[in-house]
Amino acid sequence: MSTIRAKFLVAAVALMLPGTASSQHMHAHGTGNITIESAFSRAMLPVAKVGGGYLTINNAGAADRLVGAKSDRAEEVQIHEMKMTGAVMEMRELDNGIPVPAKSTVKLEPGGYHLMFTNVSRPFKEGETLAVTLIFEKAGPIEVEFAVGPFAGAQKPHAAHGGHD
Repeated sequence: MSTIRAKFLVAAVALMLPGTASSQHMHAHGTGNITIESAFSRAMLPVAKVGGGYLTINNAGAADRLVGAKSDRAEEVQIHEMKMTGAVMEMRELDNGIPVPAKSTVKLEPGGYHLMFTNVSRPFKEGETLAVTLIFEKAGPIEVEFAVGPFAGAQKPHAAHGGHD
């Protein structure tokens, strides 16, 4: 398997793993009727060149569409959909973006819609934030800070049990 395909496979599997947004990711950004909450990404391995981005879009107004995104940390930010078709995982770029129906909430989360940061300039590290501009068809650009959490699949430490872990 080529190195590029191996790196892509590792990134694809990481994007499917469930994740949770901690309270540090809960602040909202927005303009007008569109607000963004729970924007986060995950730490990347030092050799990784792709990463995922997740968020919740709340729309209190008329229908809109997320049509693009950009960040100075990636050569390109694509809008993707991942889904299982039988036993086959399919991931594809959504050239027309993601519809955001009127008075609705749309979630970009592991295993579904997500942002794909490609050709990342330096891997994301836990604890840092990423500046990302989301571009909506009607609402226009919205600046969002993505909090970088632990690597995909990392477990939160458990509370000590009886004085020992």
